[in-house]
Amino acid sequence: MTLTVQQMLAAAEAAVPRISAEEAKGLAGRADVVFLDVREPNEVAASGKVPGALTIPRGLVEFRADPASPLHDANFDRAKTIVAYCASGGRSALVLKTLKDMGYENVRNLGGFKAWLDAGGAVEKT
Repeated sequence: MTLTVQQMLAAAEAAVPRISAEEAKGLAGRADVVFLDVREPNEVAASGKVPGALTIPRGLVEFRADPASPLHDANFDRAKTIVAYCASGGRSALVLKTLKDMGYENVRNLGGFKAWLDAGGAVEKT
């Protein structure tokens, strides 16, 4: 079966809870929460990121999240809540759906970084 991008996004958005920037701000700084910025490095450099967020482009997340991968990042822990974001919410939804498929149950989609900025969220420059 061939899927379109719209179908893939719809499935991801149905599988992953979306949270508001205000909800995300309430999770910031907690030891049991990991913020994940899946934008490209040039995007992060231009605008900054949520303080302490992991910055891993969408194409590498699976390799960093899989404990069996030589590229595994120890910040990925299935016991923690993963809050991901990108520029508009599409890439983060797709990444979080993949993480759910990999056994990460506590995932949340912040959507776009602009929502974080508009809500007065703190920014860490890289």
